[in-house]
Amino acid sequence: MPHQPHVRRLRDFGHRVGRLEPGANNAITDVAGVLVGQTTLVDEQKGVYSGVTAVVPDALSSARTVPAGFHVGNGYGKFVGVTQVMELGELETPVLLTSTLSTFRVADSLLSWLIDKAAEPVRSVNPVVGEVNDSWLSSVDPRPVTTEHVYGALDGAHDGPVAMGNVGGGTGAIALGFKAGIGTASRKVVLHDRQATVGVLVQANMGGNLRLLGRTITPEDLGLSRPGYVSERGSCVVVIAVDVACGALQLSRIAARGVFALGQVGAAFSHGSGDYALAFSSEPSETPRTLNPTELDRVFAAVMESVEEAVIDALLAARTVRTPSGREAIALPHEVLRA
Repeated sequence: MPHQPHVRRLRDFGHRVGRLEPGANNAITDVAGVLVGQTTLVDEQKGVYSGVTAVVPDALSSARTVPAGFHVGNGYGKFVGVTQVMELGELETPVLLTSTLSTFRVADSLLSWLIDKAAEPVRSVNPVVGEVNDSWLSSVDPRPVTTEHVYGALDGAHDGPVAMGNVGGGTGAIALGFKAGIGTASRKVVLHDRQATVGVLVQANMGGNLRLLGRTITPEDLGLSRPGYVSERGSCVVVIAVDVACGALQLSRIAARGVFALGQVGAAFSHGSGDYALAFSSEPSETPRTLNPTELDRVFAAVMESVEEAVIDALLAARTVRTPSGREAIALPHEVLRA
């Protein structure tokens, strides 16, 4: 993943969300065994701003599945493979995030990658791919992502810092009136017998008005134009990883908090927005652990804090995009954090 020396995060300005402490990278990769890879597609002359982000549970290299849960806040969107996740409470592939009409090519490419990697013939597998509608900015080619791009994201997946903003599946994303994209964050939580880590990655592309540090900040208030369609069409996908081998029901409840948290930062949950969250455990186990109510509340709080901070960091990491057709999505001015 390329280094992003220009990126500043909320904490760099002396602010934070919540009271829990982040992991070493304040990223989903702080959850041991979770890797992230991204391929970014930008053609300034044609006006292509797209890509693919891969969240890879490394446990899948040795186990057939990891426990998972899913929550739909608003189902106006596409999320390939989630009916099986909801039915069985299992995830058997990496989770890929891309743009709307690239979804199906990405799913097919993920399937090809899995077949190529398999030690034995593959007879059935359930690829999981989510999307956001980035067509307002990336309007020239509705499905620019190819198999080569998908393989690049998957084969390049790694731990450590995660690039944010105009990268991967968030390259053409707009959220809360500003240029947005990929954001990530993590929190450490104390269970009764151990410390656990919760990490999130957000593909932020939703409508609404930004709520930041107790204020509502709109582009209009800053004398800027609001990007996007007149009738709100967006979507936001939240991927949550925990290093606790809890079961599918509790993971579904954890996933729900990923969608709830979007409201804290200003998401409108409009008719035309697909708002989804998928949560998985990085530790497969035949005997899932049931979190007690106190532990579950702590994990819920970790998700809520992480998602809110991840969206803000996606906005801070994003860069202004001006398309050849004259459309403009302006990045959130950092001065709002110094006011």
